[in-house]
Amino acid sequence: MSILSLIDVSIAFGGPLLLNRADLHMEEGERVCLLGRNGEGKSTLMRIMTGGISPDSGEVVTRQGVVLGFVPQEVPTEIEGTVFEVAVSSMGEVGRVLAQYYNATHRAQGGDPEAVCAVQEDMDSLGGWEQLNRVEQILSRLDLDAQALFSFLSGGLKRRVLMARALAAGPDILVLDEPTNHLDIDSIKWLEEFLLKEGRTLFFVTHDRSFLRALATRILELDRGNLTSWNCNYDQFLARKQDALHAEEKERDRFDKKLAQEEVWIRKGIKARRTRNEGRVKALKEMRRERLKRRERVGSVSMLAQEADRSGKLVAEVKNVSFDFGCGPVIRSLTTNIIRGDKIGFIGPNGSGKTTLLRVLLGELAPCSGSVRLGTNLQVAYSDQLREELDPNLTVYESIAEGNDFFDFNGQRKHVISYLRDFLFTPDRARSPIRLLSGGERNRLLLARLFAKPSNVLVLDEPTNDLDMETLDLLEELLLEYKGTLLIVSHDRDFLNHVVTSSLVFEGEGKVVEYAGGYDDWLRQRPEPVQEKQAEKPAPPKENTPPQQGSRKLTFKENKELEELPERILELETELEELHKSMGDPDFYKRGKEAMQEILDREDPLKQEIAAAYERWELLEEIREAWENRK
Repeated sequence: MSILSLIDVSIAFGGPLLLNRADLHMEEGERVCLLGRNGEGKSTLMRIMTGGISPDSGEVVTRQGVVLGFVPQEVPTEIEGTVFEVAVSSMGEVGRVLAQYYNATHRAQGGDPEAVCAVQEDMDSLGGWEQLNRVEQILSRLDLDAQALFSFLSGGLKRRVLMARALAAGPDILVLDEPTNHLDIDSIKWLEEFLLKEGRTLFFVTHDRSFLRALATRILELDRGNLTSWNCNYDQFLARKQDALHAEEKERDRFDKKLAQEEVWIRKGIKARRTRNEGRVKALKEMRRERLKRRERVGSVSMLAQEADRSGKLVAEVKNVSFDFGCGPVIRSLTTNIIRGDKIGFIGPNGSGKTTLLRVLLGELAPCSGSVRLGTNLQVAYSDQLREELDPNLTVYESIAEGNDFFDFNGQRKHVISYLRDFLFTPDRARSPIRLLSGGERNRLLLARLFAKPSNVLVLDEPTNDLDMETLDLLEELLLEYKGTLLIVSHDRDFLNHVVTSSLVFEGEGKVVEYAGGYDDWLRQRPEPVQEKQAEKPAPPKENTPPQQGSRKLTFKENKELEELPERILELETELEELHKSMGDPDFYKRGKEAMQEILDREDPLKQEIAAAYERWELLEEIREAWENRK
C-alpha cells in the first residue's frame, strides 16, 4: 500500500480546475519534486496533502499512523518564542510539557527547582524524556541555539527552525514548499546533504535546479489541472516534456482539421442534410463539446530589455577598496576593474556584504579607504531582492509608466497593457493592486519594471526567487543576449553557471577574490583547504618536472583569453607599427625632448608585451590541443 494517495481529486476556486481528477501515489523513501508554472496550483496541492484544505471531490488516503510535516514557503509572521518553543509547538500536549520543562531548567540562576518538580510527572507519563533527547538532537544537527528568540533570527535561520518544528513531530513524509528561497549557497548545500542523510520520504517544490537534481527520485508536473508522473531525472524530463508538447500540438492540429471538415459537411445543402448520417451528427456534437473543454497552455513570458546608449569601455575602476560598519571589515583591499559587457556574479553567505559591495560599486556608499572611479554614460537599472521598489497600493498597470497608457520602448511607442501581457498579466490582472499578487507575480512585475527602463548596467539582487523554471530559462536567455554590463547577486548555482563570466567571491573576514566563470568554475579554481593531518607530515620535495598540460582542460577565463589573444596581439603590433612610423617621421626630432622620450620609452615594453602574448597564446593552444587529443 502507498504511504499516501490522492484519488480522483479535483478543486477550483471559481475559475478553471486547478486539479482535474488528479491521482498521486507515494511510496516510502521516495523524493518527489512537483513542477509547474506559477499559479498552476502547486501550493494548493500541498495544502490538500497536508490537510490544510479539502478538495471539491476525490479523497486523500494516508496509511494508518502516517504523520506529515510541512515547511511552508513563507515564514509565518505570528510565530513567537524561543527556538525550542517553536520547535516543539508541532508536538501537541507533549510539546507543551517539553516547553515547560525546558524553560524551568534554563531559567536564570540555574533553573527553577519547584517548576521542574511540578512538570516531571507529566514528563514521565508522556514519555517526555525520550522526546526531549530527540528534539535536542534535531536542534544540534540543524546548528540552532535553542534559547535564541525566533523573532531575532535571520530569514535563513527561521527556515531552519521551521524545519526543526516539522522534524520534531517525527513525520513519515516531509512536505517542503520552496525550501531554498532566501538561503545562501552554503545553507542550500547543507540542506541537500541533511535531507539525503535523513532518508525521509520527501515531497517538495523548488525552482533551484541543482537542488532538484541532487534530491529528486521522481518528478510530478502540474499542467492545466492535470498531474503527470515522470519517472526520470530532471534533464530527461525536459526532453520528454518537449516531445510530449510537440505530440499534443500535432494531435490538436489533426483534431481541429477534422472538426473544420465536419462543420463544412453539416452546412451542405438540403439534399446533403436529408441523407446525412445521424451517427456522424452525434459525433460532431461530441467534438464540439470536447473543443469547448480544451485548456490552452498559458503563453510564455516574452522578455526584452530596453537598452540605453553604450556606456564607456570602463564601467568601474576599483582600487584597494575597504569598507566596514565599525564591527569588522566587510570588504578588505579589493582591486578590480569592471569593463563594459562583463557579467559578474557575487557569491557569498547571507550577511557577508554582497549588497554592500554593490552599493559601493554604484557610488551609493563611499569606501572607508581606497577609491571607486565610475565610467562615463552609465545608466543603471537596479532590482532589489526585497521588492521594496513596489508600492503595494498601486495597481500593476500604474507601476509601469507612472500611470500613463503608453511609454517609449527601444524607440517605439508601446501600450502598457500590451507590454504587461508579455509578462503574463491579463488586462484584468493588470488592474489589480500589487498587494494581491503572488510571490511569482511580484517578481515578474519587478522584472517588467526593470526592463522597461533604458539601461546599460543591470543590477539584479536575487532575481530568481519565486520564478518558475520556464520563466527562469527565458530570463537566462535575455541576460546572455544583453549587451550591457550585469552585476548579479544570486544563490542559484545553475543560474550563475549559465550567465556570469566572472565571480566576486566573499571568502571571509572581508576578503573578496575574483574568479573566472560561474559557481562550478570557482569550485575548480579556489585553493584547496589545508588538511590538519597533512600539516603533521613534511611535504615531499618537489621535482623539477614540467606540468602535464594535457591533464586538465582550459578554465572559462582561459578559454575567453584564448579567443581574445589574436585580436590583442594585432592591436599591440599595430601600435608598434604606428610607433615606428612616428620615429621614422622627419619631424620626429623637432618634437620636445619629453615627447620624444615618451615614444622611445614605449618601444621596449611594447615588444615585451607582444612576445609575452605570443608565448601565452602558444601555451593555451598547447593545453587545449592536448586536452582534445587525450586518449
